[in-house]
Amino acid sequence: MDIRHVPFDHPDAVKLNDEVQAEYHVRYGDGGDATELAPEDFKPPNGVYLIAYDETGAPVASGGWRAQDANDEGNLDGDAELKRMYVNAQLRGRGIARRMLAALEEDARAAGRIRMVLETGTEQPEAIALYTSSGYEPCAKFGYYRHHESSRCFAKNLSP
Repeated sequence: MDIRHVPFDHPDAVKLNDEVQAEYHVRYGDGGDATELAPEDFKPPNGVYLIAYDETGAPVASGGWRAQDANDEGNLDGDAELKRMYVNAQLRGRGIARRMLAALEEDARAAGRIRMVLETGTEQPEAIALYTSSGYEPCAKFGYYRHHESSRCFAKNLSP
């Protein structure tokens, strides 16, 4: 895998974002994640967006983080919010998501963020298993879906 920093509006990022949104729609029946995201959210040092490319140069996985500080949606100072983690369905189970997650955590830590947070849902048991096996623990709900019953929020301390 070749993991590269790309802008959130890069054509490969748009393609993978469309794929993950379609999967969210299948799992939740709601048209996808309605959280507002902008390319600026993922510009260093306040965020990053990564894409993993396979040996043929095809984009196969994505993920990003954006800086969040204390706000009315439940974030705390120093949060890095994980967004749009996705691996192409045909390549799941090969450790790609775990490598992407580690790269995102490392980047957020280097940027001075102290806690990685994420929101997922009950219809994504594979994601919950990945995060809990990677040291994430349930935390107070935050973000756009904080009032939804199916929402699950997790956090991991990024201190060295």
